[in-house]
Amino acid sequence: MIKNGTEKDSRKFLKNLKIFILAESLGGVESLAEVPALMTHASVPKDHRDKLGIVDGLIRLAIGIENYEDLQNDLDQSLASLKKK
Repeated sequence: MIKNGTEKDSRKFLKNLKIFILAESLGGVESLAEVPALMTHASVPKDHRDKLGIVDGLIRLAIGIENYEDLQNDLDQSLASLKKK
């Protein structure tokens, strides 16, 4: 877990994902990743988002039907990329 992640960290994490798709929920079966502060809640004022815990470094995942080990490995390798600052 990366505490106090920044928007830059979120973007790097998402860029390094191989299986998860950057998208808001489309009702499909694929695994998705998004940054609510920049996507689904972008129209909410920042001070209100912060009060709700929707900070710039927050990443939301929707798990699809892919193999769970593949998804775990994808998350692990992307998290490892953040530690290589």
